[in-house]
Amino acid sequence: MSRYFKGAGVALITPFTTNDQVDYKALETIIDNQVKGDMDYLVALGTTAETATLSADEKAQVVELVKEKANGLPVVVGMGGNDTRTMCNQIDNFNFEGIDGILVVTPYYNKPSQEGMYRHYLEIAKASPVPVILYNVPSRTGINLEATTVGRLAEASDKIVAIKEASGEHSQMTKIGKYTPDDFTVISGDDLLAITIAAIGGQGVISVAANAYPEKISKIMHLALNNDFDAARKIHFELIEMFQLLFREGNPGGIKALMNIQGTIENILRLPLYKISDGLYDEIKQRHELIMR
Repeated sequence: MSRYFKGAGVALITPFTTNDQVDYKALETIIDNQVKGDMDYLVALGTTAETATLSADEKAQVVELVKEKANGLPVVVGMGGNDTRTMCNQIDNFNFEGIDGILVVTPYYNKPSQEGMYRHYLEIAKASPVPVILYNVPSRTGINLEATTVGRLAEASDKIVAIKEASGEHSQMTKIGKYTPDDFTVISGDDLLAITIAAIGGQGVISVAANAYPEKISKIMHLALNNDFDAARKIHFELIEMFQLLFREGNPGGIKALMNIQGTIENILRLPLYKISDGLYDEIKQRHELIMR
C-alpha cells in the first residue's frame, strides 16, 4: 500500500468578518493560495479552524467550499469527540462525497485509558468509509496516545493509515515509526518539528503556518522528503522565529494576526478565543517584513 497523506497539508483557518460571520470569500482566497503554493492536501474543521465555535450549518458550508475549491487536492475533515457512539453516529450521517480522509482527535476531558482509546478508534474505523488519521495533541486533550497503542491500531485496521503527532516528544515520534508498518504515515502536527519528523522517517506535516506561507512550507517538506535537508533547513531557519511567534499566545491567534498583516483576513476570532496582544502583533509584523525582503 502506498502512503496516505504524504507531504504538506494545511490546517485551514476559518476567517470571520467584522460582524462575526464566516468570511467565505476570504476562505476561497486562502484555499486558492494553497493550490498555487503546491500544497499536497487540505484539512478543514481542525483545531486551527475554531471548529468548536462553528454552527452545524457553518461547518457544512465550510466543507462544501473546501471541496469546491480544492482543485483536485485531497480533502481531510476534522472530527472529534469523547463519546464513541455519538462520533459513530456523526460519521454515519456525514456526506463523504469528495472527502478523502478524517482527522480524529483523541477523546478529551474524560481521560480514557490506552485500551479505551484503542477500542474508540477501532469503532470509528469500522464506521468510517474513508481512511482515518489519528490526532494526538496531549496539550489540548489531557491524554497521550502512546506509541505502542498507535502501533496496535495500525496493525488492527487498514482504515487507520496515519497519525498527526503533536506531543512534541521526539522519543514518541521515533517510537511511532518503530512500532507501525512501513506504509503508515507519521505526520508532524507542529511546524517547528516538520524537518525532525522527516529525518526519522516521518512523511509530512499538517501546518498552521502554511495558511500564510504555503509555498515555503511545501518547499520545506518536499525538499526534506527528497533528502535535501540542506535546502530544507535554509527555509526552516528563515521561518523558525515566526513559527515560535505564531504560537506564543495560542493558536489560531498568531496565524490570524499574520494573515491580517498580509491583508488576507480580518483579525477576528470567536470567543472564548481572542486576538493576540498588540505587542506580539507588532513582533509578527516585523518578522514578516524580514521574511519578505
